[in-house]
Amino acid sequence: MKYQGSCHCGRVAFEVEGTIDSGLSCNCSMCGRKGSLLWFVPRDQMQLKTPEDAASTYLFNKHLIKHRFCPVCGIHPYGEGTDPKGNPIAAINLRCLEDVDHAAIPVHEYDGKSK
Repeated sequence: MKYQGSCHCGRVAFEVEGTIDSGLSCNCSMCGRKGSLLWFVPRDQMQLKTPEDAASTYLFNKHLIKHRFCPVCGIHPYGEGTDPKGNPIAAINLRCLEDVDHAAIPVHEYDGKSK
């Protein structure tokens, strides 16, 4: 299935294709504050609909994940990194996708605080 996503103001917009089978809730210092519900997909399954430089990037800790956010409205619609095998991935914030029933998605808790 193909989903449309964006930040609140629409300056950062994308589409992503795949099957949402679960979401991940992380308690690290960043995710805990953002309240993101993450869905990981291969990066090539996400296509930006706005210029890449429309989103700002925040790096912290080990600088392994590019936390992408809108500099206008402040929403974090996605992040970028690599999986354990070195493949590019996108961490989609499910709360930024249109027409998704979040209550129907199984959520896995991840203890990022102790990593």
